[in-house]
Amino acid sequence: RLKPINRMQVILQHLKMSNQTDSTAEVLLEKRGGAGIITLNRPKALNALNLPMIKQIYPQLKRWEQDPETFLIIIKGTGGKAFCAGGDIRALTEAGKVGDKLAQDFFIGEYGLNNAIGTCKKPYVALIDGITMGGGVGLSVHGHFRVATEKTLFAMPETAIGLFPDVGGGYFLPRLSGKIGYYLALTGCRLKGRDVLKAGIATHFVESGKLPALEKDLIALKSPSKENIADLLNSYQKKSTVDQEKKSVLDEHIEKINSLFSANSMEEIVKKLKQDGSPFAIKQLETINKMSPTSLKLTLRQLREGASMSLQEVLRMEYRLSQACMKGHDFYEGVRAVLIDKDQSPRWKPPTLEEVTDEYVDNCFKPLGSDDLKL
Repeated sequence: RLKPINRMQVILQHLKMSNQTDSTAEVLLEKRGGAGIITLNRPKALNALNLPMIKQIYPQLKRWEQDPETFLIIIKGTGGKAFCAGGDIRALTEAGKVGDKLAQDFFIGEYGLNNAIGTCKKPYVALIDGITMGGGVGLSVHGHFRVATEKTLFAMPETAIGLFPDVGGGYFLPRLSGKIGYYLALTGCRLKGRDVLKAGIATHFVESGKLPALEKDLIALKSPSKENIADLLNSYQKKSTVDQEKKSVLDEHIEKINSLFSANSMEEIVKKLKQDGSPFAIKQLETINKMSPTSLKLTLRQLREGASMSLQEVLRMEYRLSQACMKGHDFYEGVRAVLIDKDQSPRWKPPTLEEVTDEYVDNCFKPLGSDDLKL
């Protein structure tokens, strides 16, 4: 008589264990109602994206896209501080230094996922509550709906670590109104809350405290169209009054941003900033002077070329740039100065814009033949 009970206990024990391991998984994938829900679950690392997470999200996204019972996809982060603070840069640095394959695999996986989000046939709703930078932007900005809150902190800070605003930055940044995208890409400027909506990065603004209710209402929608989802998001946005009176950083400086960041070369942008001499221009100049000169030149060209490319062409171009950065000096030096030693004084090579030759920049954009990114 003991055997069946024992078996039951073993099964219960197993179920218990599988629940525990699930809650510690780095990404949680679940189906609730008609919604597929992706939860980034590395709160201690601010939900930074690594290759194992990418490898779980991508196939599930594809399955939900094909599933007639899944009507929308929601992505969010745990921990209350961040949606996703970026890609796992430390792992990349260590891999790149020793020529490990991760330096290719990570970008191939990440850009493949960015493309899957950008081409997803099902409505895709990103709840970008908290820090949303770099790789976190790639997980959200290419989807149909991006919901910012008063806690959203957006930035593409890559030029400060010898990289460039990748994950399709060359596609969405030059498509923002005026020269906002160029300004954000070159200076790594941080936008908060409603400014993320103003810039056109978010599609909606909803108070952070209302997100659980919004999520519940999204899940409850019966075979919704994009229009149904937009109506629901609009109704939540109307009820969100927090920070409504707050002065917008963008409104205040938009004319200067559009004129100062409209030049065709980095040297010209610097010249314009110097000539302008306003407090805003001087502040931007100070910021740009701290960035990797190589990164600045790669970024400006990336955005100028990306403005007329498809998302797939942009990701292919960015993969070429990523591999050039992995072979270069500034990425490792930037990560050392900003993330490892935290002395905030990177020694860039070359140290000035003038020394970054057109020939070097051209080489970074060259096709990689059979090693090019396949999407």
